[in-house]
Amino acid sequence: MKEFNLKTPNLIEGQPENKRQEIRAYFLRTFNLDSKLYETLKDEKAFYRRADPLRHPLIFYFGHTMCFYVNKLVLAGLLPQHINREFESMFAIGVDEMSWDDLNEENYDWPEVEEVRAYRQKVKSKILELIDSLPLQLPIDWENKFWPIIMGIEHQNIHIETSSVLIRQLPVEMLDDGIFNNISEIPDDTIENELIAVKGKKIKLGKSEGHKFYGWDLEYGHFSEKVENFKASKFLVSNAEFLEFVKDAGYHTEKWWTEEGWSWRNYKKAKHPLFWRKDGNGFKLRLMTKEIPMPWSYPVEINYLEAKAFCNWKSAKIGKSLRLPTEAEWYSIVESCGIKDVDEWKKAPGNINLEHYTSPCPINAFAFGDFYDVIGNVWQWTETPITGYPGFKVHPLYDDFSTPTFDGKHNLIKGGSWISTGNEATLHARYAFRRHFYQHAGFRYVESEHEPKIRVDSYVTEEDVAISCEANYGEDHFGLKKLPLQIFELIKEKVENAYEKRFLDLNSDTGRLAFEASGVFKEVTAIDSSARFIQPAVELQKNGLLRYVIKDEGDLQIFKDILIEDLKLKTNIGNLEFMQDDALKLKKKFSNYDVVCIINLLEQLKDPSILLRSIHERLNRNGILIIGSTCQWNEKYTPKEHWLGGFKKDGEPVTGFDGIKDILNKKFQLKEKPLDLKYSIRKSSKSFEIQTCEVSIWQKR
Repeated sequence: MKEFNLKTPNLIEGQPENKRQEIRAYFLRTFNLDSKLYETLKDEKAFYRRADPLRHPLIFYFGHTMCFYVNKLVLAGLLPQHINREFESMFAIGVDEMSWDDLNEENYDWPEVEEVRAYRQKVKSKILELIDSLPLQLPIDWENKFWPIIMGIEHQNIHIETSSVLIRQLPVEMLDDGIFNNISEIPDDTIENELIAVKGKKIKLGKSEGHKFYGWDLEYGHFSEKVENFKASKFLVSNAEFLEFVKDAGYHTEKWWTEEGWSWRNYKKAKHPLFWRKDGNGFKLRLMTKEIPMPWSYPVEINYLEAKAFCNWKSAKIGKSLRLPTEAEWYSIVESCGIKDVDEWKKAPGNINLEHYTSPCPINAFAFGDFYDVIGNVWQWTETPITGYPGFKVHPLYDDFSTPTFDGKHNLIKGGSWISTGNEATLHARYAFRRHFYQHAGFRYVESEHEPKIRVDSYVTEEDVAISCEANYGEDHFGLKKLPLQIFELIKEKVENAYEKRFLDLNSDTGRLAFEASGVFKEVTAIDSSARFIQPAVELQKNGLLRYVIKDEGDLQIFKDILIEDLKLKTNIGNLEFMQDDALKLKKKFSNYDVVCIINLLEQLKDPSILLRSIHERLNRNGILIIGSTCQWNEKYTPKEHWLGGFKKDGEPVTGFDGIKDILNKKFQLKEKPLDLKYSIRKSSKSFEIQTCEVSIWQKR
């Protein structure tokens, strides 16, 4: 499939105009492959069929990748406005099993496939215009205008693979092969696995800023780990090898499973891998678009929980200590085999990048020294939960790509699969999924007497999120109450019969106001645009514990543990829902509220007037609107032409409140003179900011 050979480009070397053409071709090949993927769906019904209850129907993903381009390019200031604001809200959020993802079908009125196809073409044309016209200088780094374009392409490559997994779960009768019909020959011979020694060494993980390939934020940083001697299976575990576990009642024997794994097995009532199909006394294998007689020499494709159970079972059977490899051990195998990165391939050395097959292939087809399938064929589960390396920084254009997965519940997969392209096929690629999720993923096992060192960052360490946690849950300073508590006192004073009413917190931050409000309101919805800020609130809601780290002085840190009972919240957590959404593109379902609170959000928006002109649509008749703003207008967030105040007009000063009042007077009545609420922001033990939030209360006419 030469036309879809999607090697990620070198972003450092070359001539600018040549690089422009290379990026243009890379975008077009990715777009075309993405389009071909959906041509496997026979009719429109397949677009709206939910293949997995934890995923949206495919119509969402058909629109999502192009919506992502637009949202990021608008955020980067490269597009002056949205192309279809409704689509760019509907298709923006909901790709992972997070509690703030909205997977309720009743909340969506999906558009026609042709509408989405036309939208994709509009976005495609706009991106090509940008590629052709933007000034280009090398290297292309985080600050370069081409970085968000590459980000969109790599994001689309990810969803080509994840959507292929969903298509693989649709009924076969809904699908055509399309271009995905190149299946390898299946040999009859049995392939016996064996363990091969790998010498321990110090492994350096992470890549430096300025690396030649595009990287997601969690790939950067540096971490060294001493790997002890171990042995690893020569081959990936095949369907034949895994069959022994199935035959030995592995899915019915609790002792082989972790507590999490056994809970999943009982919930799913699993008896064998998801893609195995019972056929009389035997099995068939479901590939992406068809079922074939079981190829026992293909790698088994399972989730982490099943792989872990197999290792526990086999350990007992052969009297050895087997487990999955760690990330560092996988790199030890890579280094021992001398594997090169994608720019040094003439042809892919494994079943990867769609250069060989459009399905898995026998586990003995691609040798890498003494091992097989070190990269390619199927992803390989590891023991390592995903977290950032030391030096990890969040990319401002995609601030919740990585950190929502730093929860100890998402494990790394390494090596790529047959359909892994672009960044996914590079050696530094770091992708993780929840342990019960299915991808085109299998495993190899290692023998080791050393228990792996598992790093789980249970503390919030990102500086801006930790500062927010402290402002919401830390101590009061200088005799000033925390702002969320001041706002809550104001709400209790001004809103009558709150227990009968619905409350919307439209900039929930890390959640304190929402928690307080849930104790007095009938129902509370708390929305923030960033999952990074929602996650600490969700952890506190679900587990009753929030942990974060604030700066002390120099390199010293203070670790804070917040218990929900210590906050003395009069809260009904069952009536509180945290959701992620964009205030300028709110979904229609966020309506019919009696009270809406918008605190310190206007000054973060590209055009706050859009929100103010439409907020009445979210409120019931006589509803209360509470607006608070520091009025710190900054061109970094809001172009000057969209400032609500902080300038002179006709020689007279215009304040932020003047701008708010000018817009809201059409639909609202000001209840009383605005209040100034002073509060402190703790940056470190010795550094504080005192800020003032101007709060006004309005009633819908």
